[in-house]
Amino acid sequence: MRRTGDGFLQCSDGHVRWGVYGAAGVVFVVRFPDGPRVMLQKRSQFAHEGGTWSCAGGALDAGETPLDGALRGASEEVGAIPEVVEVLGHTVFGPSDDWAYTTFVVEVPREFGASVNFETDAVAWDTLDEVEGRELHAGFAAAWPELRAIIERATA
Repeated sequence: MRRTGDGFLQCSDGHVRWGVYGAAGVVFVVRFPDGPRVMLQKRSQFAHEGGTWSCAGGALDAGETPLDGALRGASEEVGAIPEVVEVLGHTVFGPSDDWAYTTFVVEVPREFGASVNFETDAVAWDTLDEVEGRELHAGFAAAWPELRAIIERATA
Protein backbone atom coordinates (compact mmCIF):
# COMPACT_ATOMS: atom_id res chain seq x y z
CA MET A 1 0.00 0.00 0.00
CA ARG A 2 1.42 3.37 -0.99
CA ARG A 3 1.44 5.92 1.83
CA THR A 4 1.46 9.74 1.60
CA GLY A 5 5.08 10.02 2.75
CA ASP A 6 6.47 7.39 0.38
CA GLY A 7 8.85 8.84 -2.14
CA PHE A 8 12.21 10.46 -2.52
CA LEU A 9 12.85 14.11 -1.73
CA GLN A 10 15.55 16.29 -3.25
CA CYS A 11 16.68 17.93 0.00
CA SER A 12 17.91 21.49 0.33
CA ASP A 13 21.47 20.19 0.91
CA GLY A 14 21.44 18.53 -2.52
CA HIS A 15 21.03 14.92 -1.33
CA VAL A 16 18.09 12.74 -2.29
CA ARG A 17 16.50 10.96 0.69
CA TRP A 18 13.57 8.63 1.29
CA GLY A 19 10.51 10.14 2.96
CA VAL A 20 8.71 13.16 1.53
CA TYR A 21 8.01 14.41 5.09
CA GLY A 22 11.12 12.93 6.69
CA ALA A 23 11.52 9.54 8.32
CA ALA A 24 11.81 7.92 11.74
CA GLY A 25 12.79 4.66 13.33
CA VAL A 26 12.74 2.99 16.72
CA VAL A 27 15.25 0.99 18.73
CA PHE A 28 13.27 -1.32 21.00
CA VAL A 29 14.88 -2.17 24.35
CA VAL A 30 14.10 -5.01 26.76
CA ARG A 31 15.75 -5.14 30.20
CA PHE A 32 17.33 -8.46 31.18
CA PRO A 33 19.09 -9.32 34.46
CA ASP A 34 22.45 -9.22 32.62
CA GLY A 35 21.69 -5.92 30.87
CA PRO A 36 19.58 -4.46 28.10
CA ARG A 37 19.05 -6.03 24.69
CA VAL A 38 17.97 -4.13 21.60
CA MET A 39 16.09 -5.19 18.51
CA LEU A 40 17.93 -4.95 15.22
CA GLN A 41 16.40 -5.49 11.81
CA LYS A 42 18.42 -6.97 8.95
CA ARG A 43 17.49 -4.99 5.86
CA SER A 44 16.62 -7.06 2.80
CA GLN A 45 18.35 -6.59 -0.54
CA PHE A 46 15.22 -4.71 -1.67
CA ALA A 47 15.94 -1.93 0.87
CA HIS A 48 18.57 0.81 0.82
CA GLU A 49 21.88 -0.62 2.08
CA GLY A 50 20.39 -4.12 1.99
CA GLY A 51 22.14 -6.75 4.07
CA THR A 52 22.99 -4.30 6.85
CA TRP A 53 21.47 -4.08 10.33
CA SER A 54 19.47 -1.12 11.59
CA CYS A 55 16.32 -0.23 13.48
CA ALA A 56 12.86 -0.60 11.99
CA GLY A 57 10.94 2.45 10.80
CA GLY A 58 10.24 4.39 7.65
CA ALA A 59 8.91 7.46 5.92
CA LEU A 60 6.56 9.76 7.80
CA ASP A 61 3.08 10.40 6.42
CA ALA A 62 1.58 13.88 6.08
CA GLY A 63 0.71 15.20 9.55
CA GLU A 64 2.22 12.21 11.36
CA THR A 65 4.47 12.82 14.36
CA PRO A 66 7.92 11.22 14.23
CA LEU A 67 7.07 8.89 17.16
CA ASP A 68 3.79 7.76 15.59
CA GLY A 69 5.52 7.25 12.25
CA ALA A 70 8.39 5.31 13.80
CA LEU A 71 6.02 2.95 15.63
CA ARG A 72 3.76 2.51 12.58
CA GLY A 73 6.70 1.90 10.27
CA ALA A 74 8.26 -0.58 12.68
CA SER A 75 5.01 -2.53 13.03
CA GLU A 76 4.80 -2.79 9.24
CA GLU A 77 8.32 -4.27 9.10
CA VAL A 78 8.62 -6.44 12.24
CA GLY A 79 5.04 -7.06 13.40
CA ALA A 80 2.76 -6.03 16.24
CA ILE A 81 4.52 -4.06 18.97
CA PRO A 82 3.85 -4.98 22.60
CA GLU A 83 2.79 -2.24 24.97
CA VAL A 84 5.34 0.56 25.10
CA VAL A 85 6.74 0.86 28.62
CA GLU A 86 8.54 4.17 28.11
CA VAL A 87 10.21 6.36 25.51
CA LEU A 88 13.76 6.57 26.86
CA GLY A 89 15.00 9.26 24.48
CA HIS A 90 15.66 10.08 20.85
CA THR A 91 18.20 11.46 18.39
CA VAL A 92 17.64 13.60 15.31
CA PHE A 93 19.73 13.55 12.14
CA GLY A 94 18.79 16.80 10.39
CA PRO A 95 21.19 17.32 7.51
CA SER A 96 18.98 19.87 5.76
CA ASP A 97 16.24 22.31 6.68
CA ASP A 98 13.56 20.28 4.89
CA TRP A 99 14.25 16.69 6.00
CA ALA A 100 15.13 14.85 9.25
CA TYR A 101 15.39 11.29 10.55
CA THR A 102 14.39 10.82 14.20
CA THR A 103 15.41 7.64 16.03
CA PHE A 104 13.52 6.82 19.22
CA VAL A 105 14.68 4.49 21.99
CA VAL A 106 11.60 2.72 23.35
CA GLU A 107 11.42 0.22 26.19
CA VAL A 108 9.03 -2.71 25.72
CA PRO A 109 8.24 -5.51 28.21
CA ARG A 110 9.37 -8.45 26.08
CA GLU A 111 11.11 -9.53 22.90
CA PHE A 112 9.01 -9.71 19.74
CA GLY A 113 9.38 -9.36 16.00
CA ALA A 114 9.81 -11.26 12.80
CA SER A 115 10.26 -10.58 9.12
CA VAL A 116 6.73 -9.60 8.11
CA ASN A 117 7.38 -7.87 4.78
CA PHE A 118 9.87 -7.64 1.93
CA GLU A 119 12.02 -5.01 3.72
CA THR A 120 13.16 -7.28 6.57
CA ASP A 121 15.27 -10.42 6.28
CA ALA A 122 15.70 -11.08 10.00
CA VAL A 123 15.24 -9.70 13.51
CA ALA A 124 17.75 -10.09 16.35
CA TRP A 125 17.88 -9.05 20.00
CA ASP A 126 21.47 -8.09 20.77
CA THR A 127 23.43 -6.85 23.75
CA LEU A 128 24.88 -3.37 23.29
CA ASP A 129 28.32 -4.83 22.57
CA GLU A 130 26.91 -7.30 20.02
CA VAL A 131 25.39 -4.42 18.07
CA GLU A 132 28.86 -3.05 17.40
CA GLY A 133 29.95 -6.38 15.91
CA ARG A 134 27.32 -6.28 13.18
CA GLU A 135 27.53 -4.72 9.73
CA LEU A 136 25.39 -1.66 10.42
CA HIS A 137 23.50 0.63 8.04
CA ALA A 138 25.66 3.77 7.70
CA GLY A 139 23.04 6.11 9.18
CA PHE A 140 22.37 3.80 12.12
CA ALA A 141 26.10 3.35 12.72
CA ALA A 142 26.52 7.13 12.91
CA ALA A 143 23.66 7.43 15.43
CA TRP A 144 24.59 4.35 17.49
CA PRO A 145 27.00 6.03 19.98
CA GLU A 146 24.31 8.53 21.03
CA LEU A 147 21.59 5.84 21.05
CA ARG A 148 23.79 3.57 23.16
CA ALA A 149 24.39 6.41 25.64
CA ILE A 150 20.62 6.92 25.98
CA ILE A 151 20.14 3.20 26.66
CA GLU A 152 23.00 3.02 29.16
CA ARG A 153 21.76 6.07 31.10
CA ALA A 154 18.19 4.77 31.23
CA THR A 155 19.04 1.20 32.22
CA ALA A 156 21.91 1.84 34.67
